[in-house]
Amino acid sequence: MSPKYLVIAATVALLRAPVSAQSVKAAIEAWQKADYSAAVAIWRPLALRGDADAEFNLGQAYRLGRGVPLDLAAAKMWFEKAAGAGHIDSQTTLGLLLFQNGDQAQGLKWLKRAAEQGEPRAQLVYGTALYNGDGVPQDHLLGYAYVSRAAGQGLAPATDTLDQLDTLLSETDKRKAMLLAQAAPKPTPHTPSVAKPRAQTPVRAAQVKPSPPKPVAAPPRAAPMTAAHGNWRIQLGAFSQRSSAEALYRRLAGRSAIVGRSATYVPAGSMTRLQVGPFESKAAAAAACGSLGTACFPVPAK
Repeated sequence: MSPKYLVIAATVALLRAPVSAQSVKAAIEAWQKADYSAAVAIWRPLALRGDADAEFNLGQAYRLGRGVPLDLAAAKMWFEKAAGAGHIDSQTTLGLLLFQNGDQAQGLKWLKRAAEQGEPRAQLVYGTALYNGDGVPQDHLLGYAYVSRAAGQGLAPATDTLDQLDTLLSETDKRKAMLLAQAAPKPTPHTPSVAKPRAQTPVRAAQVKPSPPKPVAAPPRAAPMTAAHGNWRIQLGAFSQRSSAEALYRRLAGRSAIVGRSATYVPAGSMTRLQVGPFESKAAAAAACGSLGTACFPVPAK
């Protein structure tokens, strides 16, 4: 999750016991080299001491099944620990994880916290929920304000959603909404203090439900594609029920990034992984993720 999968490095200081820069550097290098078990071995004791960055990293490892067995319950536990301590990335990732797996109310609770601190992915999802009245009281103006803040930070799906909203709101309402956006306090910059496996990427472009009689124009049809081939797929999630994976694929199947490609449902213990492909290269799969605008990452086809 390409900038979406970059690992960010910095120094970390623990409250209870010092951790050497050498150890932090080793964890970062291990993750970058795909030695996930080594990275987890360094992050786990830090997480057990209550370091929020390490808790987030360990949650990501469990969510992706890297260095540890894939375990969404364990991932959720570690994300909750870090999110409760105010960790913005954890609040966003936990919110998206819950939201995309059917727990809309709890997901929006965490996304609201992250959105208020300026996280653009959270602002997009929470803002769209506000506009549509999905799980929260409907508020067109505040929803527009949140989406515009996300778009202002360069989040492409937010720009797409803002274009939709611009066709739905009057100029007067847009001016009011922009005043709300400008009045919001500037978020405190969040500087990560340890490596971050940033697999949770900008969510798919939010679908705005227009209020009649102002329908959103239908998107242009994608150009015909040649037969797909290659040894790479994109993984769109892991689900406790296959029906949930199938439902997500049905929602996304018409997107131009995956038109002409098929779904593969890969068993992983009690989970089912949704993978779509094929793609001719890892770069092409990563580009499809970016174009699709949802949380996914390239995986080799097996």
